[in-house]
Amino acid sequence: MSDLLMRQQEFAAMLPTLLQFIIDNGYQYTLGDAYRDKRCPYGNRRSLHNERLAIDLNLFKDGRFLQSSEDHKIIGEYWESLGGSWGGRFNDGNHYSLSFNGMK
Repeated sequence: MSDLLMRQQEFAAMLPTLLQFIIDNGYQYTLGDAYRDKRCPYGNRRSLHNERLAIDLNLFKDGRFLQSSEDHKIIGEYWESLGGSWGGRFNDGNHYSLSFNGMK
């Protein structure tokens, strides 16, 4: 089994834990970008989205869309405690990934 496939499986297994944490803390979410086709003209071509190791989550509380990295902080720090990388550390608060080959 390739290293990438193993990381993809690990990432997929971690996501339900994160999503349940979001719900348990009174938030709602919708899914944003997960996979980005390398042929698409937007975003970083070395993105972990291209490797199926990242997802952007749209976060809501009491019907209000939460956009800032600060809004995602409790969730991002929880994701980090699970072993993931949180985009709030580089001003992309809704980005949740699993590092691979030096990328976060």
